[in-house]
Amino acid sequence: MPESTLLNRLIDKGVNLPDANAVHIGHEVDVERIGDQGVTLYPGCRITGASTWIGQGAQLGAEGPVTIDNCRIGPDVRLKGGFFNKAVFLENASMGSGAHVREGTILEEQASGAHCVGLKQTILFPYVTLGSLINFCDCLMAGGTGRKNHGEVGSSYIHFNFTPNQDKATASLIGDVPKGVMLDQPPVFLGGQGGLVGPCRIAFGTVIAAGSIYRKDVTEPGRLVFEGSPRGGSAPFVPGLYRSVKRTVINNIVFIANLIALAAWYRHVRALFIGERFSQALWKGLLENVYLAIDERIKRLAELATQMPLSISLSASGEGSDGVLRQKQALCQHWDRVQGLLIGLKALRTDGRDQDLFLEKIDASISVKGKDYLDTICGLDSGTKAIGTRWLQGIVDTVVGEVSRVWPVFFDPSASSTRDEAC
Repeated sequence: MPESTLLNRLIDKGVNLPDANAVHIGHEVDVERIGDQGVTLYPGCRITGASTWIGQGAQLGAEGPVTIDNCRIGPDVRLKGGFFNKAVFLENASMGSGAHVREGTILEEQASGAHCVGLKQTILFPYVTLGSLINFCDCLMAGGTGRKNHGEVGSSYIHFNFTPNQDKATASLIGDVPKGVMLDQPPVFLGGQGGLVGPCRIAFGTVIAAGSIYRKDVTEPGRLVFEGSPRGGSAPFVPGLYRSVKRTVINNIVFIANLIALAAWYRHVRALFIGERFSQALWKGLLENVYLAIDERIKRLAELATQMPLSISLSASGEGSDGVLRQKQALCQHWDRVQGLLIGLKALRTDGRDQDLFLEKIDASISVKGKDYLDTICGLDSGTKAIGTRWLQGIVDTVVGEVSRVWPVFFDPSASSTRDEAC
């Protein structure tokens, strides 16, 4: 269909095009998947992709040219300028100009970023806010109870997600899924002009001081942590040598387990909210992206495993302890089993009393309050939230438990070295 015809159809639907001659709509775009009420496509918009879906009230390109490719964009989303590919934005999410948002990214309700933010394989739960000039790929971040009590990543922040040995088994879990989806946890604050060296796990309520480059896990909630200027020095760098793999493996498995729990949440809970403000297309986009995220993490862990033979040979020449050597051998020798296990668990079908009881409570709340996701989840009583968290934590524990049976050297303290492994 000629582009002029597509543009005319959008105008006939009521889409606001301040300068239709400066908007490009790909021939593969289904204009019926673009909402009518309040949608504005500013000059410089380029919209492509057969799976693109744009909800009512969305505002695209208000600050500069914007490219939308195969994105699902919910009601009242504001993408002010930049490039967006295979991402999902739920109601009232927003990004400033100069954004670069790529596949596997999900911004849930009211999550936002200011100008010049780069995201890929990133999941932000409701209310999480990113400042400006940020690179925050390969993260899941939860925490916060509302717009005035939200998780925050300060300006000029970096999540370091690529190692000198050229692997990306580096995803960081900030908060978690079982508690985070309940929208009642204290926010995490990552101070500006700082960075997080993945893979890390950061507990709810953590404050990492501005200017800190943090390389460790924070497992105790409600801590203020900070790093001083690194001590100068020089040490040999041996390409291909991993001096430690245990923490990397554990954090990756826990991250994948949380994604599998999130997939269950999307399948069972989010599906109950499909309606006028949360379309079937958005719901499918969430599922596609969370499974894409799981595949990405398995792929990156596989790449790490393929580097172990070289690292083992270097370790055999005297670099590293016997305990670390055994862990590398296990990562290399048993990866195929673990990979098959993770793929099988990816769409773990859950049932049980906790799940059924929690879903009954959600149904009852929807019947009273309607299908407003934030109001419903925030309005659940603490007992109901505890049931839901127990259900999801059971999924996480199941995944970690199944992997630990194959890899006891990583998860069983009696089976591994007692040496403290530095980050």
